Amino acid sequence: MADDLFSAAAGERLERLAPLAARLRPKHLDEVVGQQHLLGPGKPLRALIEADRLSSVILWGPPGTGKTTIAQLLARTTEKAFVQLSAVSASVKDVRAEIAKAEARLGERSQGTILFLDEVHRFNKAQQDALLPAVESGLLVLVGATTENPYFEVNPPLLSRSTLFRLELLAAEELYELLGRGLEMEGASATTEALDHLVARSDGDGRHVLTSLEVAVALAGERGAPPEVELADAEAALNTRALRYGRDEHYDVISAFIKSIRGSDPDAGLYWMGRMLDAGEDPRFIARRLVILASEDVGMADPRGLLVANAAAHALEFVGLPEAHLNLAHAVVYLATAPKSNRVTIAIGSAMADVRNQGGEVPLHLRDGHYQGAAKLGHGVGYEYPHDDPRGWVDQEHRPDEVRENVYYQPSEHGFETEVARRMSERTDR
Repeated sequence: MADDLFSAAAGERLERLAPLAARLRPKHLDEVVGQQHLLGPGKPLRALIEADRLSSVILWGPPGTGKTTIAQLLARTTEKAFVQLSAVSASVKDVRAEIAKAEARLGERSQGTILFLDEVHRFNKAQQDALLPAVESGLLVLVGATTENPYFEVNPPLLSRSTLFRLELLAAEELYELLGRGLEMEGASATTEALDHLVARSDGDGRHVLTSLEVAVALAGERGAPPEVELADAEAALNTRALRYGRDEHYDVISAFIKSIRGSDPDAGLYWMGRMLDAGEDPRFIARRLVILASEDVGMADPRGLLVANAAAHALEFVGLPEAHLNLAHAVVYLATAPKSNRVTIAIGSAMADVRNQGGEVPLHLRDGHYQGAAKLGHGVGYEYPHDDPRGWVDQEHRPDEVRENVYYQPSEHGFETEVARRMSERTDR
């Protein structure tokens, strides 16, 4: 009895001392913030959980999106035994021990077992193979959580026996909801500017926004009670994630990064990328910016730039850090040394302006002429099929009359665009 009392008291104390994100963990499905495509009324994962008919699943998503939360809700709702292993520390021996316990549980009490395996991508092939027979037979219901692409990190036989659920980054309004709950639990308030800053810098990560809020509340509490979080508190709290990023430096450094590559300076591009990575910037953010830059600033001067940038982004998901730094550096050097052209950017901007301001109907000869009666309406009549011409091109109008004379794309004299200009000129001269 005394041991039970001491254990209960210790548990209560640990709960009070737990991080804010842990104290705010939902107790039932309706309290979950985000992932409504999976957990909303009538959605697939919710239906399986509520019916206690969950088969093996892989929960795949970025950090702070609720993978562990969903697993803990499973533990509260299922009639099966719920056990947890960490792929970081568990061995094949531990896996086999849990399988043996599951067999005994099923034989003695007719009770199934759910095994929650956090960071399942950390399990090597031998560890995953040890799980496979128990998952295949249904002795274990596996719930695996991973931030990495399971198609690359989970053995195909194990993945094929599991349902994959993709979790999404939290939307801004969902992060604001979490902040509201956190402030209520902490007995604090916050200015709009502080909340906006926390949401803007949290990149859809619910755990990170709550961790930052907890630090900000502590800082605000030094001024008096009840604490009111101000913008300076939020900025200081966020600096705990990236100590070498000062106020607004996130935006300043990414600006310097883009401008260095645009300015064909590979050394500067590498320096600013290293600055971001060392400060803890999300490498996926860097990869996204490179993919955008490949079209915005290199464009048709070197069409391969987009392929290289996209390949680097894919390699980041496939290889992971820290090795993927090499792939990102590869893309930086390629794009910085590539010929530059912003003519594609100018062209789509001009075309979109005409779409908004000029409009225009689809010319009759370009309309769909495949359905019965189309010819009577003149649809498709007069269209010339380019492949019937030996040149593979015919001179015909493809735009509404309102914009037929407007020129959007004008190739530069840089890189591959000289070849594009030659092709366009040949067609114009014929």
